[in-house]
Amino acid sequence: MPFALYLLGLAVFAQGTSEFMLSGLLSDIARDLEVSIPSAGHLTSAFAVGMIVGAPLMAALSRRFSRRRALLAFLMTFLLVHVVGALTTSFAVLLATRVVGALANAGFLAVALVTATSMVEPNAKGRATSALLGGVTAACVAGVPAGALLGQVWGWRSAFWAVALVSVPALAAIARAVPAGAPDATGPSALGELRALRGPRLLLTLLLGALVNAATFCTFTYLAPVITEVTGLRPAWVPVVLALFGIGSFIGVGVGGRLADARPLPLLVSGSLALLAGWILFAVTAAHPVAAVVLALVQGALSFGVGSTLVSQALYAADGAPSLAGGFATAALNTGAALGPWSGGLALSAGLGYRSPLWVSALFVALALAVGGAALVPRRRGRAAGSLFSGKRPVR
Repeated sequence: MPFALYLLGLAVFAQGTSEFMLSGLLSDIARDLEVSIPSAGHLTSAFAVGMIVGAPLMAALSRRFSRRRALLAFLMTFLLVHVVGALTTSFAVLLATRVVGALANAGFLAVALVTATSMVEPNAKGRATSALLGGVTAACVAGVPAGALLGQVWGWRSAFWAVALVSVPALAAIARAVPAGAPDATGPSALGELRALRGPRLLLTLLLGALVNAATFCTFTYLAPVITEVTGLRPAWVPVVLALFGIGSFIGVGVGGRLADARPLPLLVSGSLALLAGWILFAVTAAHPVAAVVLALVQGALSFGVGSTLVSQALYAADGAPSLAGGFATAALNTGAALGPWSGGLALSAGLGYRSPLWVSALFVALALAVGGAALVPRRRGRAAGSLFSGKRPVR
């Protein structure tokens, strides 16, 4: 993999840390800025909405610039709003920085996905995607716990400063390592790209990606109360279990990247079935500490292995939309990341207990399998819809 690809991953690491770190900082932010904890929770919702809406919009805007210039502009904006967030004493200003930061994050990831796959051979998009998304999993393993620790020691503002500081070397490295290029005047028009994005193969892949990601973040968001209230472990175990989930996700992205290009369909089918079985087993055995700890690792690996494969297949399916493909893939993933926690919260509010997010995760994966299974039914003239997950090459 080109070295520049890992530099993009460093920036994604900083952005992933920012996206997830508020879960450990909300109480301190609420107390410091004199708002309620539910009000402080709007910071997370604002970021999620910004990611969903911003990804396709920012990807469309970036068509007017070279990819390096777009990446630098998005990352510089992301850095600056974190500096503002670290300095402000106004909750309204902090909320605005989260919206702008999410737009910049969405735009960066959308362009980075397309840039990463353009740096490698046409049949290596899975490996390129996994290298880039490794930044997100690294944020789960190290960035989020580190942000929480910084918040406990030096206050929540220090976590914002840390994200800004990590972005500085990524900014300099991208300026040096990513090819300058130029806006592609010979490529398809924006309208042509939008037409290409209506293809059933792409829409199916994006839907499956959203469902699998909803399952992932439904449980990840409520993993702490599952571990303390159902499993019965002390709160000190929560960072350990979250880190194990992150380690599993890092493993899953790596293994998925190696297999996604050559055998995407077997990986998606077997991985999704294992993922469904794992969520059900987790829900049934959540009261047993050893099972809960092991399954946190396993489900992290399966979730991100299947999820990253779906992202790479979406990029294969969107050859006719080289500028907008990453934006729509990013929007689909973040739709799932918002839908999952919301659905898990509904289950908890309905009094279904702390195991209910695990069952909701299983339901999302079961729905994904049902939708994907319907697409695999052989079509007329003997052509199978399995080709939906084979890029331009037959599935081997």
